[in-house]
Amino acid sequence: MKKVKAHQILFLLLALLLVLTGCSSTTATEAKEKPQRPILIQGPMPIEAEKFAERLENVKAEESGSTFEFYSGTVEGYPVIVVKTGKGMANTGAATALAIEKYNPAAIINQGTSGGHDPALNVFDIVLGKRSVNIGALKTGDLVEGEGIEPTEWKPMDLMASEGSAGEDPDAENIRYNDGDEGLLAAANAVKDTYTKGKVVEGTIGSADFWNNEVDRINWLHEKYGTSVEEMETASAAQISAAYDIPFLGIRILSNNKTNEGAYNPDTASANQDYVYEVVKEYISTLSNN
Repeated sequence: MKKVKAHQILFLLLALLLVLTGCSSTTATEAKEKPQRPILIQGPMPIEAEKFAERLENVKAEESGSTFEFYSGTVEGYPVIVVKTGKGMANTGAATALAIEKYNPAAIINQGTSGGHDPALNVFDIVLGKRSVNIGALKTGDLVEGEGIEPTEWKPMDLMASEGSAGEDPDAENIRYNDGDEGLLAAANAVKDTYTKGKVVEGTIGSADFWNNEVDRINWLHEKYGTSVEEMETASAAQISAAYDIPFLGIRILSNNKTNEGAYNPDTASANQDYVYEVVKEYISTLSNN
């Protein structure tokens, strides 16, 4: 049997060490070069998106279709994308799905203005969407001609309850809420003291392609659905985000509140974006610590 000399053994060990070091270095480099998933910030209209986009560094603008505008940049070195979704449930749902497929975001925040449903909330107060709900998916009562219209008897319709007819499935006659992500909520609560123009509270954001000016109807929605505010986008973005398992949070500021005669103030849009910017920075710090 041929003897292996000591210097040969040493050479083999050194060679093995170099191979292992090279593999480890390659793995570390690959991990370091792995792209960070961006945070996606949504706003329906220019007044609700452009101020935040102006804060981004290294901004690149891109349009998709005739409605959606994307602004890609960074906040403190972390990738952030601002999208102007356009108004309404369909526009927002489409913009959310498109952005998820295109950018694979780590989290989504839908933010903007809203009308108050809770008389305890005032213009410039901010609602963190602990949950959101579609307040426009409704099933009317079964009334024949001449029996009138009974809106307060309309039932909620859960469009995600079954693959059959939601109108015939009794399981669909329930209110579906989408919960806000706990990590995003924690980040939003952690910086709420930086906001000095009003209160920051957790609540329920109601969404529909509907503009309610009837105070009795607003009070009915507040009582039946527990809504704090209403607008036209959050619930659809939450629904699509849930379908893709993307962390989501709605953040809405009261621009008016008919339940306590709070007059409309357009300055609320920029105030909300200032606060959301602080939320994003806080959330980024939690991602970098993981």
